[in-house]
Amino acid sequence: MAQGEAVQAAYDAFAGVYDEFTGANDYEMWFGELLPRLEELGLRQGAVLDAACGTGKGIGPMLDRGWTVTASDLSAGMVAKAKEKHPAGVNFRVGDMCELPRLGEFDLVWALNDPVNYLIDQGDLERAFAALGANLAPDGLLVFDCNTVRLFRESFGPEVEENHDDRWIWRGRGGNDGVYEAEISGEDVEANVHRERHWTIDEIRSTLTAVGLTPLTAFGQREVEGGLILSPDADEERDHKIIHVARRG
Repeated sequence: MAQGEAVQAAYDAFAGVYDEFTGANDYEMWFGELLPRLEELGLRQGAVLDAACGTGKGIGPMLDRGWTVTASDLSAGMVAKAKEKHPAGVNFRVGDMCELPRLGEFDLVWALNDPVNYLIDQGDLERAFAALGANLAPDGLLVFDCNTVRLFRESFGPEVEENHDDRWIWRGRGGNDGVYEAEISGEDVEANVHRERHWTIDEIRSTLTAVGLTPLTAFGQREVEGGLILSPDADEERDHKIIHVARRG
């Protein structure tokens, strides 16, 4: 099975428990920290393309802020859940981020919660960045996050097991040559394997440049008790995620 098909199958199976699995993710807090940083880089409120929107947990905070939202995801199951939350006012589509057509000119295009790590092959990374970049307005910003070495160690390590009353269990399977695996299974979810690649800052920046995008910055993000910290200097061992920001060259 090709990686794109594997990701689609994994998230179709995952859709029913995804909101519970990501229950600790506070998008309102995240956006409250992130959006002011992006405004300092020239972000203007307008239209956002939420690529890899999942079950739409990030859509509400943007609608509340007055943004126009278009949302896309590879998984039809995840998009169906997002539509339940937002039955009107959002333009949804199902499709591969690597084959995203030009849907318009967006002031903000983002792909949050590690979808870029599911792009295992270098060619997929280039195709995704080219497709996302083609949807940017001339002064628009592309924003996405990548998991750090620390997060892969803490969430995908072979000793990791998260048991949620046997309804679903997340088991890390470790990594090899920068590709990490974890299995999720249980009563409420069909067993499937998530495979993600660790991309270094240099690999991300060189690929952005290769498709005509200009890297602007890479924030380090880490979760602490009672909040979230964004640092201007990303650190693979200190942070959980690295948030990349780019614009058209």
